[in-house]
Amino acid sequence: MRGATAPPAVLLEHARGGDRRALGRLLSMVESGGAAADEVASLAHPLAGNAFVVGMTGAPGAGKSTLSGWLTAALGEDGRRVAVLAIDPTSPLSGGAILGDRIRMDGVVSDQVFIRSMATRGHHGGLSLAAPGMLRVFDAAGIDVVVVETVGVGQVEIEVASAADTTVVVVTPGWGDAIQANKAGLLELADVFVVNKADRPGASDARRDLEYMLDLGPAAHDPSRWRAPIVSTTATDGTGIEELAAAIEGHRSWMTEHGELERRRVHRLRDEVRSHAMALFADATDERLASAEGVALLDEVTRRRLTPAAAARTLLRTN
Repeated sequence: MRGATAPPAVLLEHARGGDRRALGRLLSMVESGGAAADEVASLAHPLAGNAFVVGMTGAPGAGKSTLSGWLTAALGEDGRRVAVLAIDPTSPLSGGAILGDRIRMDGVVSDQVFIRSMATRGHHGGLSLAAPGMLRVFDAAGIDVVVVETVGVGQVEIEVASAADTTVVVVTPGWGDAIQANKAGLLELADVFVVNKADRPGASDARRDLEYMLDLGPAAHDPSRWRAPIVSTTATDGTGIEELAAAIEGHRSWMTEHGELERRRVHRLRDEVRSHAMALFADATDERLASAEGVALLDEVTRRRLTPAAAARTLLRTN
């Protein structure tokens, strides 16, 4: 694998054999986009569909990175290959992932776990369009479980849920008011709740608030629905990690039994197609706006002769 970069087909063959450098190069191709990313996608897509994706989200400082590190060990105990895709804030200077070294996972994650950081690149919600493609490369390379750990800001939680099979929402003591303010979104989003830093004052209150939310939710009166379990953890020493892994496995079994896993994956592919279509449309729109016709159209808007909505409809009708 030394010297010039091998073709994607060769890289994928090596990655499936456990070559970490080949896997890293494939992921870089996908993240960079363009023709190489399309070629990798065409090779990886037929081989994917087996990896289980766990999304870890929550407020900054909740301990998601350390929890993710412990979780990789628990989920890989039976010989499964585990990887972490860490979605990081984008540096305003370099455009790269600010927390690329994932220093908070040091001393927790095994050397056998492949960790990849990627920058949000300003994409709304914190996940770039490349993330689903990178997950597919992990899948095609034979990774059994991928933990997606996010920055946990803005609307990132919704993005994580769309990319994951099981979504874990991490809260901490003192989140009572925030939970009440966001309970509808959390109830719809979380498959498993984690109260981290459970050794601190207020942890029992946070758990009680979550239980109250769940008692008011649809799953409380409908046994056919999944009711998100609540797991108490202390990420600093790994307390509760086995219980968290068991809760995730329990959700996976429930989804498989009820056909929910397949439904989520079909919906995920639909969302991905839609996202790519929207990105392609945005690029085409930028090109049209830069043309002579587009400049003239914008001039009409500037002169208040045409509304922005009418201008957009004009662009849509342009071949």
